[in-house]
Amino acid sequence: MANWIEVCNESDIDTDDLIRFDYKNLTFCIYHLSDGFYATDGICTHEAVHLEDGYIEDGMIECPMHQGVFEIKTGKAKMLPACKNLKTYQVKVENEKIYINLDQI
Repeated sequence: MANWIEVCNESDIDTDDLIRFDYKNLTFCIYHLSDGFYATDGICTHEAVHLEDGYIEDGMIECPMHQGVFEIKTGKAKMLPACKNLKTYQVKVENEKIYINLDQI
């Protein structure tokens, strides 16, 4: 059974931007790309830095500390020093609200 958790309103995240979402003891990033909303773990797999201040371009998030790059849709590490992928999560929008599925945690 899906564990959908309300995150925010659609209007809270500009296109090509993200918000940090903390739930229990975990941190996630919710992204708004031109083709929809996506979610990943919110901590870089290289040095455990929050990605919320990262730079988004062309569907990628760049870690603000050492510039490791991840593909947002897949979580795939694309540029060193990041070499371990981010976990991704299902996102849905209902009635202008964004939800993340946390079944996988």
